[in-house]
Amino acid sequence: MPQLSKLYFKFRNHFAGHLPQTYYLCEKHKTLVKCFFAGFTAGVIDLVFLFIFHHLFSWPIVMATSVAFVSSFAVSFTLQKFWTFRDFNQEKAAGQFTLYILNAFVGLNLNGFFMHMLVNRHHIWYLLAQLMVNMVIGTYNFFIYRYVVFKKEKNEINHEQKTVRGGAGNLA
Repeated sequence: MPQLSKLYFKFRNHFAGHLPQTYYLCEKHKTLVKCFFAGFTAGVIDLVFLFIFHHLFSWPIVMATSVAFVSSFAVSFTLQKFWTFRDFNQEKAAGQFTLYILNAFVGLNLNGFFMHMLVNRHHIWYLLAQLMVNMVIGTYNFFIYRYVVFKKEKNEINHEQKTVRGGAGNLA
């Protein structure tokens, strides 16, 4: 883990030194940036599994899409809860997980519907269609995660602000 921290700080300092305006923008909107990267990671897992199930195993598109979506679920929840929204409260985890599952169910149905429409009706290549669908659902998810699933209570926000003000900015 110390090696990972060293690598992170080396990258951060290089980024801040060479692209200070971009670094400032990312730092200012770090929750959104982190949500994007967590979603991107889950999206890569989703696309890889989709390719494997549909292209290599010849599963029907909706079934392959569904299994790929569920496969990326665990990665997404873990990254969003602990890294993006920095929520380490274990007491709220069960409720958050329930909301996350409900939101994922909505997302899964939207995903299947949009994939069916784009691939079967509009004849868009399935990987491009999945990328487009992931971007739409990812935007929707950010707002649901921030304002519903991982919503901070007022006392948590005040505590977090006191903690952050003391140190130098970082994307961790």
